[in-house]
Amino acid sequence: MKTSSIGTFGSFQQQTVRFTLSLPMQATLYTSLCALTLWTIYFSAYPATHLSVISYQLIPESEAPI
Repeated sequence: MKTSSIGTFGSFQQQTVRFTLSLPMQATLYTSLCALTLWTIYFSAYPATHLSVISYQLIPESEAPI
């Protein structure tokens, strides 16, 4: 015998599947995946720029370049 909580969970699960498989959501997920892939390809080869900026702050003023 089904209770109302099981019926509600089944309905929630069906709504979640229907929402995830909808065309706008598929387009959003695909675009996000492409953007993340391109971001990783373009920016993973560059060293962190903040390290070169911070390195100037670590030098004492008496030894700082002019």
